[in-house]
Amino acid sequence: MRVAVLGAGYAGLTLARRLERTLPADVELVVVDEQRDHLVQHELHRVVRRPSLADDITVDLREVLDCEVRQAEVTAVDADAGAATLATDDGEETLSYDVGAVCLGAETAYYDLGGVREHATPLKRLSHAREIRDDFLELDDGDRVVVGGAGLSGVQVAGELAALAEEEGVDVAVCLLEQEAVVAPTFPESFQRAVHDSLLDAGVTVRTGTAVTSADGDAISLVSGEELSYDQFVWTGGIQGPEALRDERPVVRADLRLGDATFAVGDAARVVDSDGEAVPASASAAIRAARVAADNVGTLVAHLRDDDGGFEPRLTRYRFEVPGWLVSVGDDAVAKVGPTVLTGRPALALKTTVGAGYLGSVGAIRNATDLVREELDIAERDAIDAVPDDIVDVSESEEE
Repeated sequence: MRVAVLGAGYAGLTLARRLERTLPADVELVVVDEQRDHLVQHELHRVVRRPSLADDITVDLREVLDCEVRQAEVTAVDADAGAATLATDDGEETLSYDVGAVCLGAETAYYDLGGVREHATPLKRLSHAREIRDDFLELDDGDRVVVGGAGLSGVQVAGELAALAEEEGVDVAVCLLEQEAVVAPTFPESFQRAVHDSLLDAGVTVRTGTAVTSADGDAISLVSGEELSYDQFVWTGGIQGPEALRDERPVVRADLRLGDATFAVGDAARVVDSDGEAVPASASAAIRAARVAADNVGTLVAHLRDDDGGFEPRLTRYRFEVPGWLVSVGDDAVAKVGPTVLTGRPALALKTTVGAGYLGSVGAIRNATDLVREELDIAERDAIDAVPDDIVDVSESEEE
């Protein structure tokens, strides 16, 4: 019997590590990912200002997984048939599985806005962070950077660019656009206000209620009719499904089932939890859903191995709960823990140690301690001991 985990982002890696511990020894576990490394996406914006962090936030999959890891692009999935089409260096092949999980994440959405894809840089991969940095370092006094989309990804990259301008001593304006009336529009009001204030303190110009309609090489056209000139354009305006799912994010219910023996976990799907609530596309949701998916994969494996024609197995249902939210804005950060909103170094320390805690949870202990040392310059033991068990970071994929 074969279990396939397609994708090794937050959902896929968390799921695979759990399955390694819980699947019967004679069940083959295969993990497929286009990259050889796992990227800690919620720290990606930091690479714009601190390129050395790239090593700390990438984890070699073969060092943290004991199962078979195949480096290939998943180009199609037949969820009911239990088959995935893979593009490898040797050509196309089909991977069949008895139970599978689609954990392919999401891609940047451009909503058919003319010229935006061609002229803006997204922030999904290390190469994007490096490109954003290189382009910024070519700017001169009086130039302008425009960041489209004030979800948490946009907030963070705008904050990094404003801090980089200060470090480099260049008078570059950083402008953050958001079509909704507030920044971080899907989050609690007290969190939104604190994030907005932090952006202003960092020197970012925030324009809400401002929708982009198109762009060319010199200016961005706004729905108001204004032409906003720019010298660098970064786009974090939304997400869409992976190519393997025809760019769609299919809806899955609380059991996360996409097909007869296939689950969808993380940003690749739109999850409706056991309370009937839509789950945000976030690292926290992906990690928590992966734990439920691991239980359900195990249940389905046991059912298929011992099938006696009985009833369908009872699957665990996912309910999304999160005690807090975190986002960094340059050298500042905002954290909402219950009713309390924290800013400054306490929030920044919390965000960094949560990142380190996640790295530790997937077996990348050295990455975790290196990240804490470089970000906060504090003792390793104190940093790791400070990680709360129930706070999770959502910033890497919230682009709405």
